[in-house]
Order: sequence, then C-alpha cells, then structure tokens
Amino acid sequence: MTTNTGTVINNSPLFELDARIRVSAAPAEIYSVVSDLTRSKEWSPECMGGEWIEGEPSAVGSVFRGENLRSEDVVGWAPLVRGTWYTEARVVAAEPGRTFRWMMLTHAREDQESVWGFDVEDAGDGTTWLVHHFRMGRATAGIHKIVADLDEDGRKRFVTEWTAKLGQDLDDTLARIKDVIEKN
Repeated sequence: MTTNTGTVINNSPLFELDARIRVSAAPAEIYSVVSDLTRSKEWSPECMGGEWIEGEPSAVGSVFRGENLRSEDVVGWAPLVRGTWYTEARVVAAEPGRTFRWMMLTHAREDQESVWGFDVEDAGDGTTWLVHHFRMGRATAGIHKIVADLDEDGRKRFVTEWTAKLGQDLDDTLARIKDVIEKN
C-alpha cells in the first residue's frame, strides 16, 4: 500500500468546478427547487433522492441522507463504489433566492472539505443565472480509500478523469433542473 505523501491527492483544492445556465424563472422559484434535496432524483446523475434525517428540511445545520446509484462505466477502471450507496450531508448555507450549499459528511458524521451548492443570480431580463459548484479542499475519506492502492500515475489519471466526470455532472444537472423548472 502506498502512502499519500507527495501525491496529487494532497493538492488543495483537489477539485474546484462550477457551471452556469440561464433559466426562465424567478430566483425564488429556482431556489425552492434546488434547495429541496428530496427532489434530486429529478436532476442528479447519481443521487436518487433521499430524506431529511435531522433538522428542518433545507435549513442550515439539517442533515440529508441521500440514496445514490452509480453505474459500472463511471471511471470504470477505478475502485469506486458501484450500485446503490448512501451519503449524508449537512446544509451549510441556505439563503432563499440566493444560495444553497451542503457539505458531505464522513460515516461518523464529521465534516469534510467537500461542498456542493447552487447560487441563483438575477440576470435582469426575466431570466436567472443558476450556478452549480463543487469544491473539495482536502481529499475526503472516500477519495483516500479509492486511491489507496493506486500508484502516482493511477492517482493522477483518477483525478483527471474524475474532474471530467464532475464537470459533466454539473452540466447535466443544470440542464435537467432547467428542464424541470421551465416545464412547470
């Protein structure tokens, strides 16, 4: 087993991406959709929904337990969790009509530097910019587990391919949210 000293996995931030799309709806309407994580199955490439297990839905400090589904072909060579798996996340920002963010937790419910979110910005022409972003400062416990037995070339390949996967997920999520909101 290799150690993580001097590895790409120690880069901070390890991942930092965002994407944006224009949506024909008011900021409050968009916020009401993206802050309801139980609806994530309508737009997320992997999250199939879930439930609020602590606190008031969508409120800062509340914890959401997500049910996820990952196919075999997602970075197929890497030792990722496949099939159904569960995550827990704590809401860290909830400003109606403006921003909604959640931090991924360890299995012991400890904070990780892994934050997903949406920002809503009035475009001034009857449409709204919806920005979806993800930032992982230090690698999570899950990332360390995935790369534990990879050599440095494998780790670099994983980071490159996972970054591309995350970028595609952000774009796909935004397109699906736009479709959900504009079809209402």
